[in-house]
Amino acid sequence: QVQLVESGGGLVQAGGSLKLSCAASGGPLSSYIKGWFRQAPGQGREFVAGINWSGGSTYYADPVKGRCTISRDNAKNTVDLQINSLKPEDTAVYFCAAGPPKLLRLWRPSDVDYWGQGIQVTVSS
Repeated sequence: QVQLVESGGGLVQAGGSLKLSCAASGGPLSSYIKGWFRQAPGQGREFVAGINWSGGSTYYADPVKGRCTISRDNAKNTVDLQINSLKPEDTAVYFCAAGPPKLLRLWRPSDVDYWGQGIQVTVSS
């Protein structure tokens, strides 16, 4: 049974940085795309960033473009998200996700096979 476990969230001041990590167990998922979604209170789950199986292709949502870097290590079965210049509007629960290959810019929550439990990121102004 595949499990995704996030770590690295917390409270940070605006302008600061965080690195979210996700470790997978129960399956290699090396051929899967991996990425991150987030959900703010009262809002739907939105795509943040995705990376293809080899790490050679990445895609970022407009609100985080230029401030985020996603990376993966297939040997360790991990995917990381570095977020810089954090803003209060980045406050949300962040979810690690994995799904079968798909164009990253078209990746939607309905395309995800496996979800992490979510981790809170709070950015204070």
